[in-house]
Amino acid sequence: MTHPYRPERTRQVLFIAILCAQGVILGLLERLIPFPFAFAPGAKLGLANLITIISLFTMRRSDSFLLMALRLLLTTLLGGTMATFMYSGAGAVLSWCGMLVIQQLGPKRVSMIGISAAGGILHNVGQLLVASLIAQSWTVMLYLPILAFMGVLAGIAIGIAANFLFEHIDTLSRLRFDRRRPPTKESHHADSPHVG
Repeated sequence: MTHPYRPERTRQVLFIAILCAQGVILGLLERLIPFPFAFAPGAKLGLANLITIISLFTMRRSDSFLLMALRLLLTTLLGGTMATFMYSGAGAVLSWCGMLVIQQLGPKRVSMIGISAAGGILHNVGQLLVASLIAQSWTVMLYLPILAFMGVLAGIAIGIAANFLFEHIDTLSRLRFDRRRPPTKESHHADSPHVG
């Protein structure tokens, strides 16, 4: 049984693919950047979190999660190891879940920068939890205050970058608006993809 062709869904899939490619590139570039403050295994700047922020504000939750999973898988296949996949996966999933919950508070209570900062902290928490399990010692969590501070700084920087993109790229602004409004028959015929 064939399903009817839906151009809006095709545009959605293309958008996911584009963001996924950008996230993979950011992840690979991040590996080339020396990070002298990586006191704990798996600690990163979290540049690819920019793509996660964009996805949370422009697409459905299921598509956003799919994007994150594909990005992690492709980044691992292009030069990662099982250890880096575990660290990155734990950090990304915990960060995604936390930012999704905080996002539900609404823009009047928490800004995009605040959501990103929380994601930065949770990303490091997830990585430290994996490190603790691997080391079979909770003493690794002693790095949390330092990494939490670093995560906040990185999260703020990424949040500012995301804010800048949404303010200066019309396509992202339209997608963000489309996600907020309820679906209508007219939205299926609009030029921009419906992602709500």
